[in-house]
Amino acid sequence: MKGGVVRMNIETDRYQIASLSEQSQALHIIQEAEAKIAEMTGRDVTLIAYSKTGATEQQH
Repeated sequence: MKGGVVRMNIETDRYQIASLSEQSQALHIIQEAEAKIAEMTGRDVTLIAYSKTGATEQQH
């Protein structure tokens, strides 16, 4: 569907929005990818990071 509006409703209890506020490098990578995709497509994009519900966070 070119130029139209696509609405999505994603419901799952297996994944949740990933909390990346403490992960500046991960946020930077996502922002760079958004910018590159926007440049390629000529449209603004937003990438959303999900993590598995109940998964333990890795410490680096």
